[in-house]
Amino acid sequence: MKPLHTPNLVINGRFLGRRATGVDRFAFETIRALDQLIELDDPLVAGLRTEIVVPEALAGMVNPFRHVGLRGSGKGGGLRWEQLALPQAASGRLLLNLCNSGPLMYGRQVTVLHDAAPARVPDSYSRSFVAWYRLMAPRIGRVSQRVLTVSEFSRRELCDAYRIPAGKIGVVPESGEHMLRVQQDQGAVESTLNGRPFVLAVGSLNRHKNFRLVAEAAHLINDAQFDIVVVGGGDSRVYGAGRDALPAFVKHLGYVSDGELAALYRRAACFVYPSRYEGFGLPPVEALALGCPVIASRLPAVLEACGDAVLYTSPDDPAELAHLLEQITSDAALRASLRERGRARTAELTWRATAVKLIEEISPWLM
Repeated sequence: MKPLHTPNLVINGRFLGRRATGVDRFAFETIRALDQLIELDDPLVAGLRTEIVVPEALAGMVNPFRHVGLRGSGKGGGLRWEQLALPQAASGRLLLNLCNSGPLMYGRQVTVLHDAAPARVPDSYSRSFVAWYRLMAPRIGRVSQRVLTVSEFSRRELCDAYRIPAGKIGVVPESGEHMLRVQQDQGAVESTLNGRPFVLAVGSLNRHKNFRLVAEAAHLINDAQFDIVVVGGGDSRVYGAGRDALPAFVKHLGYVSDGELAALYRRAACFVYPSRYEGFGLPPVEALALGCPVIASRLPAVLEACGDAVLYTSPDDPAELAHLLEQITSDAALRASLRERGRARTAELTWRATAVKLIEEISPWLM
C-alpha cells in the first residue's frame, strides 16, 4: 500500500460524552490502536493527521490519546449536534463515524454500522429508536463513501435489511484484548463466592439478549454442584418471582465494575452467552481473552467470531444448555481444552488488526 501523503481525517467523537456501550468500546479501542500505529511511525499511517471532534461542552475533557487531537465544536450534543454541528466541523474532510450513525446530509464520510438489530429484533428497542434507524441506516448507506461493519454476517444483514450494496460494505474485526489491561478487583466479589465452582451470566433487559434461557435451564438442574453468578440489572419478567423464583444456587450481583467483571471472568468455570441476535459477539471474545470457557448461542456472527473455541447451544433449548452447564463444570479437561482454543482464537483478534484494516478500507478517500 502506498504511504498516505496529505490525508485529513475527522473522527465523530459523540460517543465520548455518554455512558460506554459495546459499540463505544469498539470506537475507543480502534482509535487507541490507531494512536499506537502513529506512535510507532507505522508506514501505513505515514503523514496521517487526525482529530476527534466533540461538542464544545466536552472540549475540556482530558484527551486519552497522544497523537489524535481532540477539538470541541458546536453547541448542544447528541443527535442534533451530530446532524448539524458535526458536518460543519468536518468542513469537507473525510469524516469517520464508528458508532452506528452519522450526519444524513454529509457525503464525505465512512460509517461503521455494527448490525441490523433495530430491523431484526425491534421489540428490544423503543418505537422511536426503531423508526429513526429505519430512516437513518439506508440513508447513511447511500451517502457514505464506504460503510464498514464487524462481521460477514452483519455485512449480509445490512445489505438485506437496509438495501446497502454488498460491494460498498467492508468488514473490520473486533477484539477482546482490552480486558487484559483491566486491573482485577477480587475483594468486591469475594464475599459472594463460597468456593464452589460457578458459571457467569449477564442478565440484560434487552429481550434479544435472552437471559430467560439461563433461568429456564437453571430450573432443570437438580442438586447443582455449582453456582450461577448473574451480573446486571434485575427484572422480575426475567428472573421470576414467587414460586417461579430462581433456585438458591443462582447468585445475583447486580451491576459490577470492569475490575470486578475481570475477576469473575478469571474465576468462572464458564461464561454463558444466550443471545438471539448479534452482529459480532464481543462479550464471549472478552471472556476468551481472560481464559474463561464459553457456552454461547449458535448464531452466525458468534460462530464467525469464536470459531471452535466455545461450546454452542440453541437459544431456544434450555435442556441443551442445562446439559452443557453440568458437563463443563464437572470436566476439568474440557475446560482446559476450551481455554487453549480460546487463547489461540483471541491471538488472532487484535485491535491493531482492526486499526490496520480500517486504514486500508478508508485510504482511497484520504488521498
